[in-house]
Formats: sequence, structure tokens, C-alpha cells
Amino acid sequence: MTLAPARPASAFRRFHRMRRTAALRGLVQETRLDPRSLLLPIFVDARAQEPAPIAPLPGHVRWPASRAPEIAERAAAAGVGGLLLFGLPDEKDDGHAAADPLGPVPSALRAIRARVPGLALVADVCLCEYTTHGHCGILRADGAVDNDATLPLLADAALAYADAGADVIAPSDMMDGRVGAIRGALDRAGRPETAILSYAAKFASAFYGPFREAADCAPQRGDRSGYQMDPPNAREALAEIAADVDEGADAVMVKPAGPYLDVIAAARARFDVPVAAYQVSGEYAALHAAAERGWIDLRRAALESLTAIARAGATTIVTYFALDAAEWLA
Repeated sequence: MTLAPARPASAFRRFHRMRRTAALRGLVQETRLDPRSLLLPIFVDARAQEPAPIAPLPGHVRWPASRAPEIAERAAAAGVGGLLLFGLPDEKDDGHAAADPLGPVPSALRAIRARVPGLALVADVCLCEYTTHGHCGILRADGAVDNDATLPLLADAALAYADAGADVIAPSDMMDGRVGAIRGALDRAGRPETAILSYAAKFASAFYGPFREAADCAPQRGDRSGYQMDPPNAREALAEIAADVDEGADAVMVKPAGPYLDVIAAARARFDVPVAAYQVSGEYAALHAAAERGWIDLRRAALESLTAIARAGATTIVTYFALDAAEWLA
């Protein structure tokens, strides 16, 4: 029997062989971005008569509900998977306005559903845009959020959005027990088909600043560290995810995405539900600011950051780059 000659001791593996051309790199690419896996956040403003630019989010506007179908049509034409809707009410109160069936989100949902029926519509559920104080729940006399008193308001808002045409309800408030409260309300109302995408691991992050300006929801006093997650705690994040899955979440989200890739990867390894990640406003604004100064190439940096999120295990990515990414990937 003839044996193949032994590999010389000095031989090494030539990884460059499969990187030599774009076609070869494409053949062996391990992570692939697909516009259908992207959700585009949009802001619907009950006070707006025309689309109003959002200064810290270049390329984004606050939409009047009647014109929200315009951005929905653009997203559908680009192949983007869906929209994530946030609302700004005509007037803020103690949070009950979130459930107004004539409010900005229900109005936009009905308008979009009539013109773009095939697009996935996800409605964020939180009270921060609707409260005079800017917190995500009802406040007690001592200024702390009353978790249990907040749950019925979240469930009412979720039902209003489901009735208006939302495919998915996405509670982002971080109240304990809110997934179970929302699931129960939807089921009792005959809406068992409405899915829940829970912001299960939402951290008290410094990267939310541009969003708070866009949604007019910065806390008037204090901060949200008492109910959003502490950034050092990855194991606690997995416990939060497990609790939401047990309560009926169909999918879970990690927010922000970039600083918490380890949490995304750990969630993907442990849970057999879709894992979403939110590339938040501060991540988007930072890349734009650096690109404006000539420090980075915006397209390359944006796609690299999105690829990293997908590589970590996110099956769905919420990103303000959704329309741009869809064009770049075409």
C-alpha cells in the first residue's frame, strides 16, 4: 500500500485561499444578513401634520398617523420584514392614553394594514411616551414605579393595538409579570393569535438618549435603573428571559444589541424561541456622527455591526438602518 507523503513540518493552513475573491468569500460566509429579518422603528406623532425630522436620528421623522403608510410602503418595497411602532400622544396623562383606540399607534396600524396588508406590524407597549413624568409605569406617592398597578394599563394598550391590526405586541416597560398579564388579556378578548415579543432583557443603558428625544419620553426626575436591568448582570438577564418565556412570550429581545452581544449569544444557546436584538438609537447616532467626521465608512460600519448582532444569534434585528441595509444588501 502506498502512503501519501506526510505534510512537511513547516506547512501551514492557507486560510487565504477561500478569501481570495468576493465570490469565494460568499460561498463560505457563515452569517448572512437578510432584509426580511429586520424591523424598522417608526414614530407616530398625534400632533404632527407633516413628517418632522428627528435631529439625533438622521433620516428618520415623526409621522402623522395618516401618512404612516408611506414609510410602510417603502419598507415593503425594500424587502424589510416589518415595522416597530411607537406613539406620541396629543396629550400626556398618567398612562391611560396608551390604550386610546384613536391614539397614534392604533390609527397608524389601521392605516398601514389597509394599504400594506402583508407587512409584519409590531406595536411597542410602554407607558413612558404617555405619562407626564416620563416613567414606564404608574408612580406611587414616594416616586417609585408601582409594578402591579401598571400591568392593567399595559394589557389595555396591548389589546387596543391588537384590535387595530398589530401582528405582534412588544412590551418594553420591564414590569415584572407584564407578559402574563398581556397574554391573559389577549386570550380573554379572543386574540390568541396575537404574538408577544418581549423586551425580556432591557438594560438601563446610556445608549437611549436619541430615542428619548424622538419619543419625547425622558424621565422628568430620577431614572429607570429601578426596573430596567443593571448592565453588569448577564445571568439575571437569562433569568428574566426564562420568566417571560414561562409567561407566554413567543419571542424575546435583548436591548441594546451591540454592548450585549454576549447576552444575545447566551440567550440563543439556551432558549428555543426566536431571539431579537435592538440596535438602539445611540448606536445608530454614534455611527452617523463618526461617519460625518470622516472617521468611518458608514455603510461598512453599519453592515459590520448588524452582522455581529446576527452572528451572536439574533434572528430578528430592530435597527434604524433597516431601509439602508436593505438597499446595501440588494
